Order: sequence, then C-alpha cells, then structure tokens
Amino acid sequence: MKGELEYSDFGEGLSMTKVFFVRHAEPNYNNHNDYLRELTPRGMTDRKLVTAFLSDKQIDVVISSPFKRAVDTVADFAERNGFPIEINDAFRERKVDSCWIDNFSEFTKRQWSDFNYKLSDGECLKEVQDRNISALKGVLEKYPGKNIVIGSHGTALSTVINYFDRSFGYDDFEKIKNIMPWIVEFIFDEDGKCIGINRYNQG
Repeated sequence: MKGELEYSDFGEGLSMTKVFFVRHAEPNYNNHNDYLRELTPRGMTDRKLVTAFLSDKQIDVVISSPFKRAVDTVADFAERNGFPIEINDAFRERKVDSCWIDNFSEFTKRQWSDFNYKLSDGECLKEVQDRNISALKGVLEKYPGKNIVIGSHGTALSTVINYFDRSFGYDDFEKIKNIMPWIVEFIFDEDGKCIGINRYNQG
C-alpha cells in the first residue's frame, strides 16, 4: 500500500536515504509496563515477516526505540544479518500517563483532534512528533545515503507520517492501529527532503 507521496525515477547519481520505520509486532497488552511489554507468541512469529521484507533492502543500519516490543521486532533481522541494534530513546512511544487508562479510543481521538492535548503526566502528539522528527533528522545527518531500519510504534510512527503528509489524521490512524507489524518507508533526497512515502502492511 503506497502513501500519498510516491517516487519513480529521480535521475542517476542522486544519493537517496531510505528509512524503514517498523511498527512492532503484536505485544502482550496484559503487561502494562511500556518499557518491558514483550511480544506475544504470535508477535514473535510475525517478526519473521519483517525479516523477510527487509532481506533484499540492502540495509546498512538498525536502530530502535528502547521499548522491548520494538527491539524484539527488529532483533530477528538484526541477529540474522550481524547488525548491532542502536538504541535511540527519542524514538520511544508516546507516554499516555503514569497509570493505565481504559477509555483509550476516546483519548486517542481527542489527541488527534488537538495535537497539544495531554493528560497530567503524559505527552501530547506535538511533543511526540517533535522528538521523533528531531531524532530522524539526526539519523539522516549521521547516515546519508544509507538504508536504515528504525524499530518504532503505532502512534510515534503516525506522527512522523503526519509531519510529512498533513492529510494523515485520526481516520488513517484508526485504519492501521491493529496492523502489527507495519512498515513505512520514507525516501529522502541528498538535501534531506522527503520525496516519497510507501506503506507496507505486514500484519
């Protein structure tokens, strides 16, 4: 499934950087610890879909959110291909609050309608977007012209898409919220401009 931005041919000699954001496979929601929430048995199996997808993408670098479900989703590919996983805390998922909330759908809808809305000890989507984009820009500066994997999360990744494609909103998030794993490829030119977005459903 391709996004609103697409690319075909930008001419020979153009150095492009490709970033494959990988939303984690199915997690164990009974574990309410964001950092330690592990993949379910199905998630551990489905991460092999990520490995298969990335196998011919000439990957140079593997980076991940520090959260266990994100690391474990890209770990099978990294281990099979001899890549260390570079942990970047800024790619972590949004903090909802210090406690578990039950009305998650209503909370999510309100956040997407107001990027500055947050609970008392949580993050708004604007804050999540700002730190993910800042981290992404750092990656682009560090690894120009490379093919990069980033282990990510549904909301964090959705705010990255929204940054480059403002048409991506709550309805789009609703469509992908249960797709795990989910891979989104961003293509950047040599000036760091996003020239293409491709979405691939793996779940």
